[in-house]
Amino acid sequence: MTDPTQRAAHGAGERASLPMMDTLPTATQLCASILARHQDTISVRKPNIAVARLQQILEVAIDLSNKGGFQAMSLRDLSRETGMSAGGLYAYFDSKTTLLKMILSEVADLVQRVLSSPPAAVTADPVMHLRWLIDTHLRMTEALLPWFTFAFMEAKNFPPAERRMAVDSEMLTESFFSAVVLRGMEEGVFRPDTSPLLPALIKPLLQEWYVKRAKYRRRGITLESYSAEVQQVVLRACLPEAGLFTMPPIRKSGDARP
Repeated sequence: MTDPTQRAAHGAGERASLPMMDTLPTATQLCASILARHQDTISVRKPNIAVARLQQILEVAIDLSNKGGFQAMSLRDLSRETGMSAGGLYAYFDSKTTLLKMILSEVADLVQRVLSSPPAAVTADPVMHLRWLIDTHLRMTEALLPWFTFAFMEAKNFPPAERRMAVDSEMLTESFFSAVVLRGMEEGVFRPDTSPLLPALIKPLLQEWYVKRAKYRRRGITLESYSAEVQQVVLRACLPEAGLFTMPPIRKSGDARP
């Protein structure tokens, strides 16, 4: 049987072998899922038309909200920016609250689907699994940046029920990290004194990437570099000293690859 410390060093050191998702979800796929989930609200029955229109509505609503706030966005604003009449909009949703629920429930479901389906290659090793969760969450939010920015930035202005949905989604993400950290401690891969707050502290590091994306763009920090740095910070908080490792230096966007 492999020594836990050796397993920790092995899982931490092989950065190049970290499996990634074959394909990341797209906005079109999310809208197709929303259409299937809300057939009782959406009256348009031709899927090819409904998905395209729904994507247009949701992307405009998210863009307007990210610029001026969801509460300030009016049906008139949405009608003007989409080029659709009020009646045309109501064929897809019956209120702003329904529109909000469509977005939040799909983001929460996406997190559940993606993070609960790690490759078999990582599930046996808590170190690899933890690294995969960090990297996959960052890549997922990068692929759907406006959706996740909306869900985070607007949460404080949501009605109580929808604010609860946003909080539950955040707790769901934390639960995936909690389960892996706990398993690593039970198997002796992570230190027994690993802080119980570690899973809660990981979430702000992930949110930092999409909430303050412009800051890292100005600094030339790539997604790969940011992911590697977060992995290193988190693993240094839970690995025994013998299992610690050093990630390659942060690579900026313009740097040549070796």
